[in-house]
Amino acid sequence: MRKSIVAAATALTGLAVAGVIVPAGPAAAALSDVPADCGVSTAAYRSDGQRLSYVYSGQTTSTKAYVNDNLGWVPTAHQQIGGAGDDTFFRSTEYAAHPTDGWLYKVSRQGELVDGTWRITAQSASHLKDGFAGTRILATASPYLYRVAGTSLYRYTETYVDDVFTLTSPVRLTTSGWDTVNTLTYERTEETGTAAVDVLIGTKSNGELKEWRINRATPTTITSTVLKASGWAGFTSLSTGYCSAHPDGRALLGIKATGAASVHFDADATDGVGTDLKGGSLGTLGWTAKAYGQ
Repeated sequence: MRKSIVAAATALTGLAVAGVIVPAGPAAAALSDVPADCGVSTAAYRSDGQRLSYVYSGQTTSTKAYVNDNLGWVPTAHQQIGGAGDDTFFRSTEYAAHPTDGWLYKVSRQGELVDGTWRITAQSASHLKDGFAGTRILATASPYLYRVAGTSLYRYTETYVDDVFTLTSPVRLTTSGWDTVNTLTYERTEETGTAAVDVLIGTKSNGELKEWRINRATPTTITSTVLKASGWAGFTSLSTGYCSAHPDGRALLGIKATGAASVHFDADATDGVGTDLKGGSLGTLGWTAKAYGQ
């Protein structure tokens, strides 16, 4: 069964333009531990600029690609700002850090289901803010955008100037240690007012799966909790998802540069412990396009 996953994903990778959903069967390793109602996905960009989505849902994996969904370059970091749609139409707005020109772009996409095939019918990429050279990770917790570059963690505030969406100058929250953070994804905001904290989850090069808590009012006040002390070093993308019949839980999809992936189920997403994490490897899926945490 695992062989069929590799074949399906590899077949899609060879397409110049795709408007298809390529299903791949499940690998048995994680099925008994991850409920069937859990779903999680992440955006990815192939080396030619074609956008893909890697999906784990209903205990199966799939790769999605839409016609005309080609940015022309591969972002070093990417994060969705917002989106809306229905069964036949969607709009999406995203951040994308350019690999060479130092700019953060706002990418707008519009998709439609035409004669049974999804197509991108409108797309634009506009300069949003300079000074983003070396960006490895973006994580949005509106109205804040977190950025990892070098050894530092930065925070920007989303705002409007003369009715034009933009970002403030950055606040550097920490100056050391963040070069060892491989992935970072916004999870939730807890409390309100001056007590509000953004909770982000990620992985480190030493193998840790970790949560960080950043106080919104005093963002240099950061605490962290190690959920797992080892086993997570190889992931270059980590995304979180939902479980419809387990609203207190979450699904975690990790992808490695080698194309292998793992999926886990956390029965209580807010307890700050990792002892209840279950799941495991999905095997080598051929998911080698650059994937981003979502």
